[in-house]
Amino acid sequence: MEQSPVSPIALKGAPGSPYTRKMLALLRYRRIPHRFLQGMVGEEAGAGLPQPKVALLPTFYFPTTSGEVEAVVDSTPIIRRLEGMALGRSVLPPDPTLAFIDALLEDYGDEWLTKAMFHYRWSYAADIERGGEILPRWGNLTGSDAAIVPLSAYIRERQIDRLHVVGSNDITALTIEASYRRFLKLFDAQIRNGPFLFGRRPSAGDFALFGQLTQLTGFDPTPMEIAFRTAPRVCAWVAVAEDLSGLAPTDAHWCERDALPDSLHGLLAEVGRVYAPALLANAAAINAGADEVRTEIDGRPWAQKPFPYQAKCLQWLRTEHARLESEDRAFVDSLLEGTGCAALFRKS
Repeated sequence: MEQSPVSPIALKGAPGSPYTRKMLALLRYRRIPHRFLQGMVGEEAGAGLPQPKVALLPTFYFPTTSGEVEAVVDSTPIIRRLEGMALGRSVLPPDPTLAFIDALLEDYGDEWLTKAMFHYRWSYAADIERGGEILPRWGNLTGSDAAIVPLSAYIRERQIDRLHVVGSNDITALTIEASYRRFLKLFDAQIRNGPFLFGRRPSAGDFALFGQLTQLTGFDPTPMEIAFRTAPRVCAWVAVAEDLSGLAPTDAHWCERDALPDSLHGLLAEVGRVYAPALLANAAAINAGADEVRTEIDGRPWAQKPFPYQAKCLQWLRTEHARLESEDRAFVDSLLEGTGCAALFRKS
């Protein structure tokens, strides 16, 4: 029997936050009662609620056993926490091998595909203009044009200055854009065989990809046009995945491990082509105390500032890989062989 929290879960976010959109769509699909506190710049949303240690969107406000409220960020562990709070309509495949691959693809969506989202939004004139004009108005719908002007300038300058955080720069731009175009074609092929990553019901990885795609195919002009011309099926998928509350999933809707389509292997090959070398080089730079990550990705130079969080992502993936039963790990390793992803889990 399906169970949900009695009181709606509060979360604060914004329409332009891909992780907010990821979690809202997941909450809808899982039919978990929630109340969305919209606000990016304004102070009303979340007033009186505790602040998280790191201010990120979305911020979830969970009740504690002592009757207080805890502010929590980071969508991946929140998804796992929600699995324990509300039963039924799980987004984690029951087969541990598929659950692991799903975690890898969720991480790719959250940590690599977001590079394309951030890059396009703050690198091209039309995208910069749209982001600067609309993002501040989400938090201040009644604000005058005169009041919005400084907010627009602030957001543009702040976000453009932060491009280096995700690794978008003159050296990496071609690699990011080429990867985005390949992903669109690869995901288009997967939708034909799915329509989700692991069959006929969505997983956490689907929602991670969805979150980034809400921006890439539905907000920012440059990647929107690329998606429309390259993979209109992906644009349609994003619109459908916005609200999957009407689905009636069963265990039979998960794909069997021995029946995974070749299109999934193609997606994993893209992960291995770009994200795996980025993760490994980032971890090496952090371990060496270097102030810059330098490597080669997809035949081109890659340079960016080290990103400590992504070093943690790599460690989490390695931990989950090590936890697999030997037979399951062997299956995963055989699936990843030849994709470039296996390098993430080889003992040095």
